[in-house]
Amino acid sequence: MKLLIVPVTPFMQNCSLLVCEQTNRAAAFDPGGDLDRVDEALKGTGATLEKVFLTHGHIDHCGQSAEFAQRHGVPLEGPQREDAFWIDQLPEQGVRFGLPRLDAFTPDRWLEDGDTVGFGAQTLKVFHCPGHTPGHVVFFHEAAKLAIVGDVLFHGSIGRTDFPRGDHATLIRSITTKLWPLGDDVSFVPGHGPMSTFGDERAGNPFVGDAVVRGG
Repeated sequence: MKLLIVPVTPFMQNCSLLVCEQTNRAAAFDPGGDLDRVDEALKGTGATLEKVFLTHGHIDHCGQSAEFAQRHGVPLEGPQREDAFWIDQLPEQGVRFGLPRLDAFTPDRWLEDGDTVGFGAQTLKVFHCPGHTPGHVVFFHEAAKLAIVGDVLFHGSIGRTDFPRGDHATLIRSITTKLWPLGDDVSFVPGHGPMSTFGDERAGNPFVGDAVVRGG
């Protein structure tokens, strides 16, 4: 499987493209904007888009995702339905941030903890990881030991919890009970910034490293 990361929007949000090399089918995760740039990266792979997946409902991750799915005639899946209130605010948020017109939407499928999603010959597990937003989900490809974590966890940091319905304790619990058990050797793509591994974050993350969590 092939991974491409395409930073999009003024927030430099990581849109991930996963390509199933067995079938030459692709999935886009969080194509929140700059759709022509995402399409150019997709074209470079030679793959055909099959699905769009969303980690959560913040504007930089999902703002133009429905438009991207419609452009390619593919389903849009995720996040968990508790983030519907964020997606419903997209039109007014687009105006506030001076972005092109954004429309609210309903995904083709809301996702729940324990679900699986697929494209090509690939299957990913879904974990509901609230805290940054109440409906945030993480996608995990077990064979590749790769997670798409959105804004739950970053290299050296964690997601903000000062937005409506964010909660710090819930976010810490999501990371330590849902992500850490997947294994230290799992690499992850965060919503912003460079990739890391769960092991590196357990060893040195000042917010959620093992020493910090035990000390708390």
